[in-house]
Amino acid sequence: MKTALLFVAVCVVFFIAQRLLAGEIIKPTEAARRVAAGTAILIDVREPGEWRSGVVQRALLLPLSDLQGPRTQWNEILKTYLAKEFLLYCRSGNRSGIACRILSAEGFTTANAGGFSTWKNSGQPVKSP
Repeated sequence: MKTALLFVAVCVVFFIAQRLLAGEIIKPTEAARRVAAGTAILIDVREPGEWRSGVVQRALLLPLSDLQGPRTQWNEILKTYLAKEFLLYCRSGNRSGIACRILSAEGFTTANAGGFSTWKNSGQPVKSP
């Protein structure tokens, strides 16, 4: 019994920690509205192999690994869209939360746009890359 309760407690703590690390997640409809209004850009921070399953239309494809590393793909985008809000999504919302924290610490305006499956299930347009 104690083992089961401990397992449940660990799962709850893990779930809460993941949500806290991801930050507040905005809904796909709100993110799409901001992009359509021209105040934000949408960025898929998944890795290139993950993009084969589809990407959100109008999303830039910039992996988190490049943001955390050499920024060969990110640097030009960060300069070009300095005044825009960066809306970031990944598979589940966790990596986009990490990207939000990195960019926010550097002075950029960011929002976590959650996971790709949420976008796909919300009826927002997706495409093959």
